[in-house]
Amino acid sequence: MSDYKLVSSDSHIMEPPDLWLKHIDPEYKHRAPRVVREGEFDQWYADGDVKFGVVGSNTQAGRRFEAPETIQTQGTYEEVRLGGMDPHAHVADMDLDTVYGGVIFPSMGLTTWVIPSPDLLSAVFRAYNDWLAIFCEPYPNRLKGLAMLNVDSVEEGVKELRRSHKIGLAGAMIPQRPVFGRYDSPMYVPLWEAAQELSMPLAIHIGTSRWTPANDPAHGSKKGLIDFTNQEYDMKDNVTAILYSCIFEDYPDLRIGVAEYEISWAPYLLNRMDRIYEERPNMFERRYKNGAMPSDYFKSNMFLSFQEDDLGIQLREYVGVETLQWGSDYPHAESTFPKSREIVDRILEGVPEDEKALIAGENCAKMFNMT
Repeated sequence: MSDYKLVSSDSHIMEPPDLWLKHIDPEYKHRAPRVVREGEFDQWYADGDVKFGVVGSNTQAGRRFEAPETIQTQGTYEEVRLGGMDPHAHVADMDLDTVYGGVIFPSMGLTTWVIPSPDLLSAVFRAYNDWLAIFCEPYPNRLKGLAMLNVDSVEEGVKELRRSHKIGLAGAMIPQRPVFGRYDSPMYVPLWEAAQELSMPLAIHIGTSRWTPANDPAHGSKKGLIDFTNQEYDMKDNVTAILYSCIFEDYPDLRIGVAEYEISWAPYLLNRMDRIYEERPNMFERRYKNGAMPSDYFKSNMFLSFQEDDLGIQLREYVGVETLQWGSDYPHAESTFPKSREIVDRILEGVPEDEKALIAGENCAKMFNMT
């Protein structure tokens, strides 16, 4: 068995059913997210009738190894693993899984971005961020929480980023598809400036598309299984926009990552970006200095949180070993818990020992200041 440290760059909590009722600003309490028991299952609602999440597979860690046929989308809070809601139980499960630390993302919060009302969404995020800071407080070196930011108003997003930094959160999330254009828009410059100033890495997690009207072309027509399979579409759009717009040349200490999309998509995308950048210079408003390519800035300023992408590990030289950060996805059904070390050992078989250590934990620990 390996002796390198495991650090999960993609772990989750499970929002308690009373989180928003307890923590949201009083003026929004009547519109706050709430749980409704519908038949045999629990359903989340906000702002009256806006459905945004079910309990189910977000809480079923370990079932894939014991009884995969029991994994289901729907469920109840009676079935929720305690480690999703209690920090002490969470850390106890990390110890069981030989994982030293974790970067913490939401579960239900991943789909709150579908709430149409910008002011309510900002209140929802503030309440979640307050609760998450309390959750991580007993283990400040092992649990690193990421704030959720509503960037419908970049000014409000920057304000919340600064507040989240003050309450001890380690970074922040931005949506894979914002409502007002891609991340190459100049409107996001204050966000890049603030994130660099505060040394707060930004993460784009799978499943975080901002609400759009049903008749908006950005809403698209992908549904169900097809949509689920191709979730990286909007993320790749924005990664390309970020790299082509030379943001990292202006903000060399800015770090932006993508979580739970695995790795294998990146070598092809970077290869294609470099080729177009080289072959079609007249298509670009701005060029990197000193002959640098988009892939160079991906390797120096971006990071990839992955779970079990064996093929991506084989292609690691094309994205840079320093960009790779393993994540367990605890306590979700697809999580590697409680067999994380066994799985990481398998997918890193044949990789040089120094690279194994970086991928399994050191890259993540360095970025999020775990000692």
